[in-house]
Amino acid sequence: MTAKQGGDWRALYQSRVTTAEEAIKAIESGNRVFLTGNASVPLQLLDALVKSAPELRNVEICHPLVICPADYVAPEMEGHLRVNSMFISANVRKAVNEGRADFTPVMLSEFPLLFKNGILPLDVALIHVSPPDEEGYCSMGAESGLTISAAEVAKIVIAQVNQQMPRTLGDTRMHISRMHHIVPLDTPISEHAMGAEADNAIVEGIAGHIAGLIPDGATMQLGIGGIPDAVLKYLYGKKDLGVHSELISDGVIDLVEAGVLNGSRKSIHKGKIVCGFLLGTKRLYEWVNNNPLVELHRTEYVNDPFVVAQNERMVAINSAIEVDLTGQVCADSIGPKFHSAVGGQLDFIYGASRSKGGVPIIALPSTSQLRDGTVVSKIVPMLKPGAGVVTSRNHVHFVVTEHGVAELYGRSVRQRTQALINIAHPDFRAEITEKAKELHYI
Repeated sequence: MTAKQGGDWRALYQSRVTTAEEAIKAIESGNRVFLTGNASVPLQLLDALVKSAPELRNVEICHPLVICPADYVAPEMEGHLRVNSMFISANVRKAVNEGRADFTPVMLSEFPLLFKNGILPLDVALIHVSPPDEEGYCSMGAESGLTISAAEVAKIVIAQVNQQMPRTLGDTRMHISRMHHIVPLDTPISEHAMGAEADNAIVEGIAGHIAGLIPDGATMQLGIGGIPDAVLKYLYGKKDLGVHSELISDGVIDLVEAGVLNGSRKSIHKGKIVCGFLLGTKRLYEWVNNNPLVELHRTEYVNDPFVVAQNERMVAINSAIEVDLTGQVCADSIGPKFHSAVGGQLDFIYGASRSKGGVPIIALPSTSQLRDGTVVSKIVPMLKPGAGVVTSRNHVHFVVTEHGVAELYGRSVRQRTQALINIAHPDFRAEITEKAKELHYI
């Protein structure tokens, strides 16, 4: 331990305390800036950056999924701030599709490596951390997996130190001596309730089918959205479940308290819930605070398919926008219009497929409603022109809708076509069948 990491860290801390407005002055025109994402967006720092934007030119902001206002990507920011998103959030989607912001496709397991390996060198990192412990170490809190590697290699680190940020355990610590500017505050962490995202009857139907695929002793990955979170309510009859996931939300708490989720049969990190970030409500943030059951690790580790595969009975649950009759999964675009990103889907689908007894699942409602009220099938003969294939037909195993389960692995295109028609909405089955015949699939 260095002198700065010893007893005099408090003096060092105080010497680096400043306001958000003063701290942001460290950002210069032409800089590349990393912005901590998900629920940990440092809102005060971002607001200060937006206010100073007229004085800056061509500042690039790199970030994953973020939950925050869109001021920093407004049309008037052109020429001053430009977003380069690796996961398109709702707040930047319009700007990306209008060409005012950029999208860099990358698997979540490789996201931190863009910075760590110098592919996208960072000038500044804006991070959001817990108060320091007795040794002067802050925890990355609700978002560690995607942040810690980026923060370690940035030339300048500006930290929003929040009294309400939970102290998460695992690979989450950074010493205050690494933080060049410190902005203390006491404000609630952004909340995002997973279960509020979709039609309950449809989601519940899908969740019930998925639960039937999950064996006792399974280790689970729960992707973003209402479906993975809803599945948890159907697992109270299971035994000895575990979690190894890029994120967790509130739904895990009740399963832990019921004794169902104990991690006792996990192959690695036995007895621990392992994830990269948290996305939930205040209840979750308070529950994980100093909780030794939960460990956050770097996403390049958590999402590495070859780490994932070490968990026996690995169950991966991910969603999709549409699936074609050969099993191609589109999950990041609507035709040529970018919508989100690959996220951790392929990391975990492939990892689960390599796991002994693994269960890789793609789940989606059988239909969606367009803005004009038209209902369309999400099981389609062919993906829309320009649609991105996130999970290839070679990687897909199970596809689940509210109408059932289609097992595709090891099945011919003819067999896949029939299985997928069987889980399409009944109103569209005849139409899809006719198109399948035209394509000579059946």
